[in-house]
Amino acid sequence: MVDPVWIGFCLSLALLMAIGRRSTWLGLLVAALVLAIFGLEPARLGEEAWRTATDPSILLLALAVGMIPVLGGAMEVSGLADDIVSNLRLRRRHFLVAAPALFGMLPMPGGALLSAPLVKRGGSGVGPVSLAAANVWFRHSLLIAYPLGALLVTTKMAGVDLFVAIAHLLPGLAVIVIIGSFFLLREARGRLPARGRPDRRRLAIALSVILVAPVLDLALLLAFPGALPEVPLVIAVAASLALAILAGGIPPAALPGIGHRMKAWNFSLIILAMFLFLNVFTSTRAPELIAGLPVHRAVLLVWLGALLGYATGRVQVPVSILVPIYFVKYGVDAMAAPAFATMYFATFIGFMASPVHPCVVVSLEYFGVSHRDYMRALLPPTAISLAAAFIFALCFL
Repeated sequence: MVDPVWIGFCLSLALLMAIGRRSTWLGLLVAALVLAIFGLEPARLGEEAWRTATDPSILLLALAVGMIPVLGGAMEVSGLADDIVSNLRLRRRHFLVAAPALFGMLPMPGGALLSAPLVKRGGSGVGPVSLAAANVWFRHSLLIAYPLGALLVTTKMAGVDLFVAIAHLLPGLAVIVIIGSFFLLREARGRLPARGRPDRRRLAIALSVILVAPVLDLALLLAFPGALPEVPLVIAVAASLALAILAGGIPPAALPGIGHRMKAWNFSLIILAMFLFLNVFTSTRAPELIAGLPVHRAVLLVWLGALLGYATGRVQVPVSILVPIYFVKYGVDAMAAPAFATMYFATFIGFMASPVHPCVVVSLEYFGVSHRDYMRALLPPTAISLAAAFIFALCFL
């Protein structure tokens, strides 16, 4: 007999993708409720809802993410976004890879909203589905081998040397960039529009508006390591927005209109609903059921890793589930670097497609794209990447 939690998990994802075509936050909310009906007691659902709604970290994150589209709208209204596009002398395809990757190296929650206006401006002739997919895919391309992100924690967890793991992940980075460029940017042709000689001053000002948020966020986190991480984030985004207002000559009275046009409240609601879904998911037996499947090593590392990355919208959570399973199954106390790199790569690919990954959610909202269409665009590069990882695991692990 099929476990009810499996039924609830599959049904919740189906409803999320169906309802999410019109309203992402509503889709996440319904998915959380359905999963809770099949996997939790009613009182426990209330506890998880209350925990989500009263968590200062989640509330501050929702506030910060709600301000980011206002920042993007301010850059559009003031012409600052145009200043970046028109003063960078790059081919359009190269720009659509470099712009998200650049801001991805300064990671912050919901940060895909920072690169989205640039991708939109630089992606003339490219459909919104491809732009949304490219914004997420290339934003995370360099992060797969970034030593100060999730890799720092997960290598320690798996007993693998950090820089040895990075060396094994570099082929995966090349696969992501090459396959992503081929499938997602086929419509991108020519160079970015040039307006005479590049104005380095205007380019520097426009880039500063975007870079202030992640750089200040990182600086405050380093300066105040004991602070709630979302407090520096709110301050940093507010500072970036203030700079956009000053540099763009926008009257403060225009901000409510910009926020309304950008539907800023949607992004805050998405964060609240997303964390409710994640809290419900981790409170049910779904993670245990997934972890307990009797599977081949290659299936465990690749397909189960990708599934968990997709289901949780995280990298560290799937790795924390898979590493102990691997240790028990194979009687080891550390993973070999090739096995770790394969698992990490597959989890990362699933994470980039996840409907509860903040960058995916906010990108779909910004470009007005459904998760179903997004998955259609991402299916070829995702399938080829995972197939390559699976073949490697079968042959060499």
